[in-house]
Amino acid sequence: MAITFPNEARSFDDKNRCVRFSGYDGMFEVKFYLATEVLACEKSHRNASESDYLTSFDTLRPRILKAAASAYAKEGSSAISLSLENFR
Repeated sequence: MAITFPNEARSFDDKNRCVRFSGYDGMFEVKFYLATEVLACEKSHRNASESDYLTSFDTLRPRILKAAASAYAKEGSSAISLSLENFR
């Protein structure tokens, strides 16, 4: 079964500096952790707020979900970290 993203919820994890979101492979939840470096250019990265990261995530959602699906197809893990490498 392919991974789906029916839930649009996402949250900012300040401690780990990432945005968390979930996908589902059938009834199994897959947790994704998106590094903030993906969401902000270097110049504004240091000054970006939680709201900035979540807005950027929403703007880039189609691309992020495509990269997440690709990473899941390769790794098949229940927890996947996404970095800039996943978007090249």
